[in-house]
Amino acid sequence: MARSRKQIAQINVVPMIDVMLVLLVIFMVTAPFINPGQVDLPSVSKTAQTPSQPLEIIIKESGEYVLRNRAAGGEEQRVSKSKLAAEIAALHRAYPDQPVVIAADKNVRYEEVMNTMSLLQNSQITRIGLLARPAP
Repeated sequence: MARSRKQIAQINVVPMIDVMLVLLVIFMVTAPFINPGQVDLPSVSKTAQTPSQPLEIIIKESGEYVLRNRAAGGEEQRVSKSKLAAEIAALHRAYPDQPVVIAADKNVRYEEVMNTMSLLQNSQITRIGLLARPAP
């Protein structure tokens, strides 16, 4: 009985590896001779200083909202939830790049914090953060 011969399909990758190693050596030798492009940045005469101190929205356990503007001396202002968006919008017009942080009591429901963040986003405020105390 005659046996049928099966063809074995194999790909020889050794030549491809040789070519890749040669290309790697060429790039490694020529890379130090390439100068990176210089970027010529424009200059401006004077820029407006943005306040580095954030505007804090403090949510107390009792449901009370307090605004503390660190850029304007840190005075606290009690605000009702219905007037919060208007107060934030007025302060945001004065300092458009000022970050806003939410500091909530640990017993405040997470839903209330998320509702406040949603209110801020609807007022076109993009720099929002959460304030937390680091663990001891």
